[in-house]
Amino acid sequence: MQNTVPEKDFSDLVAAELPYLRRYARALTGSQDRGDKYTVATLETILKDRSDFANDDPVKVNLFKCFHAIWSTSGQLFHQPEDDLRSRAHQLLENLTQNSREALLLRTIEEFSIANIAKIMALDTEEVRNLVAVANAELSSSVQGRVMIIEDEPIIAADLSHIVEGLGHSVTGVARTHKEAVALGASDAPDLILADIQLADNSSGIDAVNDLLQTMDVPVIFITAFPERLLTGDRPEPAFLISKPFQETQVQSAVSQAMFFASTATLRG
Repeated sequence: MQNTVPEKDFSDLVAAELPYLRRYARALTGSQDRGDKYTVATLETILKDRSDFANDDPVKVNLFKCFHAIWSTSGQLFHQPEDDLRSRAHQLLENLTQNSREALLLRTIEEFSIANIAKIMALDTEEVRNLVAVANAELSSSVQGRVMIIEDEPIIAADLSHIVEGLGHSVTGVARTHKEAVALGASDAPDLILADIQLADNSSGIDAVNDLLQTMDVPVIFITAFPERLLTGDRPEPAFLISKPFQETQVQSAVSQAMFFASTATLRG
């Protein structure tokens, strides 16, 4: 039982899963700040009472379950002033089937099993399956836009282009280096940037995105083999993050989610 775990060991177990809860919360809200507020509220709740962990489920499942209890009952109280584009995004979100995005993100980005999502969301497994299917259909048909891909591996770039276009979006182009990315953005501004971290000439996808965001305000999805290195809480971090190697459904979900948000908390400076 989890309640027999010593306090220090329990804290270490929870801390090991926090990067993934941050990633999920930020993708759900479209913002580092708002996502982190929900994460902090979850930790504060656990500090007061960890009885929800008194079972044989994995710590990660129980952590996300605590988060969802807060998310589903708070009425999304952590609002920030919204500009017209973000307001439009939230109006679109309100038209989606309740709990569908949550189920989709848990399945595709966090890779929980259907059974564990059912535990996290307090639903039965058939409801979860239906919600994932509904979310895929609703998100893919709601918003179409223009996507820039920053990726130095030709095969991966081709795969990403195929996935993006399959969702009904267009690809403005593929950049292999920092310099190419800046030039492409200047000539053909995108609605969304999909960026690898390490580029062909050892330049940084993060630096390329930072330069691009000096002249545009668009969502960004980062791709990395080491997501935990970018989700430390020590600095501004990405709201949308895909782990390598990725599955097609992960990219589909992240792109569909990100297209709802006109501005995204990304790695800056």
